[in-house]
Amino acid sequence: MWNPLGLSMLLALACRGLAGRCPRICVCDNIRRHVSCRRQNLTEVPVTIPQMTQRLDLQGNALKVIPPEAFLSFPYLTHLDLRHCQLERVEEGAFRGLGRLVYLNLASNHLPVLYQEALDGLGSLRQLILENNQLEEIRPGAFSQLGSLGLLNLAHNSLVYLPDMAFQGLLQTRWLRLSHNALHVLAPEALAGLPALRRLSLDHNELQALPGEALSRPDGIVQLELGHNPLTYLGEGDGLALQALRDLALDHAALQDVDARAFTLCPGLRSLDLQSNQLMGLPPLEGIGQLRRLNLSGNPLMCDCTVRPLWEWVSRAQVQTDGLCSEPRRLEGEALESLRAKDLYCQRQGDKEEDGKVVAPRPQASTWAPKEDRAAKPCPAACVCSPDSQHSICENKGLRLIPSGFPNHTQLLDLRRNNFSSIPRGSFPGLVHLVSLHLQSCGITHLGPGALNGLGQLIYLYLSDNQLSGLSAAALQGTPQLRYLYLDHNYFTRVPRAALKFVPRLFSLHLEHNALQHLAIGDLMGAKGLHCLDVCSNNISRVDPGPALELEKLHLDRNQLQTVPTRALEGLPVLRELHLSGNPLRVLEDRAFQPVASSLQHLYLNDTGLRQISPGAFAGLGPGLRTLYLEKNRLQTLPPMDSFTRLELINLSENPFRCDCQLLPLHRWLTGLNLRVGATCKFPVNVRGQKVKAATATFESCPGWRTRKGKPVPPSAQRKARKAQGKRKQAGPVKVGKARLEEKTSHV
Repeated sequence: MWNPLGLSMLLALACRGLAGRCPRICVCDNIRRHVSCRRQNLTEVPVTIPQMTQRLDLQGNALKVIPPEAFLSFPYLTHLDLRHCQLERVEEGAFRGLGRLVYLNLASNHLPVLYQEALDGLGSLRQLILENNQLEEIRPGAFSQLGSLGLLNLAHNSLVYLPDMAFQGLLQTRWLRLSHNALHVLAPEALAGLPALRRLSLDHNELQALPGEALSRPDGIVQLELGHNPLTYLGEGDGLALQALRDLALDHAALQDVDARAFTLCPGLRSLDLQSNQLMGLPPLEGIGQLRRLNLSGNPLMCDCTVRPLWEWVSRAQVQTDGLCSEPRRLEGEALESLRAKDLYCQRQGDKEEDGKVVAPRPQASTWAPKEDRAAKPCPAACVCSPDSQHSICENKGLRLIPSGFPNHTQLLDLRRNNFSSIPRGSFPGLVHLVSLHLQSCGITHLGPGALNGLGQLIYLYLSDNQLSGLSAAALQGTPQLRYLYLDHNYFTRVPRAALKFVPRLFSLHLEHNALQHLAIGDLMGAKGLHCLDVCSNNISRVDPGPALELEKLHLDRNQLQTVPTRALEGLPVLRELHLSGNPLRVLEDRAFQPVASSLQHLYLNDTGLRQISPGAFAGLGPGLRTLYLEKNRLQTLPPMDSFTRLELINLSENPFRCDCQLLPLHRWLTGLNLRVGATCKFPVNVRGQKVKAATATFESCPGWRTRKGKPVPPSAQRKARKAQGKRKQAGPVKVGKARLEEKTSHV
C-alpha cells in the first residue's frame, strides 16, 4: 500500500536533486530558480538545467535552430531570454510544454519568417519580443495561440506588407510595435482581431498614404505613432476613424498640407504632433474640441495673414502650440503663440519691410491647396492610377515618351522598363505631391537640366539599370527634399558632384556597379546630409580625402583598393560601418583605421587576400568595435586581439592558421571568448582541421606557457609574477632555507 507521506518526501528529494544539477558552463541560483548560460557558444539547449528553473537566460549563444519541444523538460519556466543566439528558424512546436511562460525574448536573431505553429503552447505569454530580426513574412495563424499576449514587439524587421488577419488570436494585446520596418501597404483587415489594442507604433516605415481603413478596425486605440513615414497629405477622406484616440504622432513625415476635417472622426484627440514636416500653415482643425497640445516645431511656418485663422483658433481653443515662424523675415524665429493679431498681415506692393526694402506683393490665398486643385485628373491610357493608394503604374508598356495627365495627388509613379532614352526638361508637370519616382531599366542616356522641376516633395528617385555616364549640373534641380538616389548599374566614371548641390538633404546614394576608378570625398560636399554611400563593385583604386562629412556607412567592397584609405577616413569622423571586402589589400599597416577608431562599430575585411596584419593595425578600435569579418583570407597568424572587449561577432573562418608558438596570443584570447569564430589550424599537419581554441596541446611547449592547476595562467597573472620577482632582485639576496625557497617560487 502506498504511503502518501512517503511519496511526497520522495518527490521533494527528487526535486532537490534536479535543482542541484547545474551545467558546468552555467550559473544557477537555486534559491530564486534562475539559470544563466550567457555567451557559452552553446549549439543546443543544455539538458541538465534544473527542472524547477523559472528564469532561463541563454542569450549570446549559437543555437541556430530551436527544434520541436526543446524546452519540454522545464515546465516551470516563466521567463526565457534567447537574444543574440544566431537563430535562423524556430520549428513548429518549439515551445510546447511552456504553459507558464509569460516573457519570451527572441530579439537580435536572424529569423526570416514566423511559421504557423512556431509559438504553440504559449497560452500564458504576456510579452513577445521579436525586434531586430529579418522577418519579411508573418504566416497566417502565427499568433493564434497567444490569447494572453499584452505586448508584441516586431520593430526593426523587414516587413513590407501586412495581410488580412495577420494578428488573429491576440485578444489581449494592448501594444503592437511595428516601428522601423519597410511597410508600404496594410491590407484592410490587417489589424482586425485586436479588440484590446490601445497603442500602435507604425513609425519609421514607408507608408506614403494613410491606411485609414486598416487603422479603423481596432477602434480602441488611444496612442498612434505614424512619424517618420513619407506622408505628404492628410485629407478628410483619408479616414482616421478612432473615437478613443488621445495621442497622435505624425512627426518627421513629409506633410505639406492637412485638411481642416482630417481629424473630425477622432473627437477625443488631446495631443497632435506635427513637428518637422513641411507645413507652411494649417487651417483651423474641426471636430477636435478636446485638443490641448499641437506641436508644429520644425515646420517652415509662414506667419502672415494666411496663418491668422490658425492663430485665432489656437487662442480661442486654448491649445498649447509649439512652432516658430520662418517667414516673413521680420518675424523669423518668433513663437507663433506669442504673436499679436496686428503682426499677422500680408505685404502689399509698395509696403516696406523694417530694413526699408520694397517687397513684391504676396498672394493672399492660403498656403494649402484649394480642394478643386486636388481633383483627380484622367489617367494616361497606358497606365493604371489608384486613388486609394495614390499610385500611378505604367510599368513595361513600351512607352517612348513620358505620358502626361497623371492625377496631381499621385505620390508614387512607376515607369520602369520602358524606352525613354532621354528625360527632357519639365517631364513631370503638376505632380507636386510625388514622393517616389521609378525609372529603372528604361535605357536612359541623358537626364536633361530641369527634367525633375516641380517635384518639390520627391524623396525616392530610382534610375538604376540605365545607360547614364553622368548627370548635368541641373539634372536634379527642383528636388530639394530628395533623400534616396539610386544610380546603380549605370556607366558613371565619377560621382556627379555638380548635380548633388541641388539635393542637400540626400541621405543615401547608390552608385554600385558603375565604372568609377577613384572616389573623391570632396565630390560629396553638396550632399551635406549624406549618411550612406554605396560604391561597391566598381574599379576604385584610390580614395582622395576631403572636408568632413557625416557619413555613417561606406560600402567600398569589391573594388581595386590595395591599401586602406586611411587619409580619406580622416574626413569621416562619425563612420560606423566600413565595407572593404573583396579588395586586394594583402597587408594591413599600423594605425590603418585610426581616424575612425572612436566611431567604427562594424568592419568587413573578408576575402581581401590578407596575408599580414601589423601589430598596430587595429589601434584604437578595440573598445567600440562590435563586428569584425576576416574570413576567406590567407592569414597564418594574428596580432594580439585583447583590446577587442565589446565584440558581438568575429569571423575568422577559412584562413590557413599556423598553430605554433606565434599564434599563442590568439589561442589565449579565444580561450576566454564566448563567441564562435571559426578559426581552424592548417599547419602543422598533425593538428590540421582542429579549432585553434581547442588545440591546447600544440601550445603547451611554447615559451611563456604557464599552468596553474592544469589551466593556462592569464597574461596579467604572469606580469604580476614577473613584477614581484623584479622587486625581490632589487631588494638584494635573502637567505632562506631550501624548502622555503621552493615554497616562495612554486607559483611562478
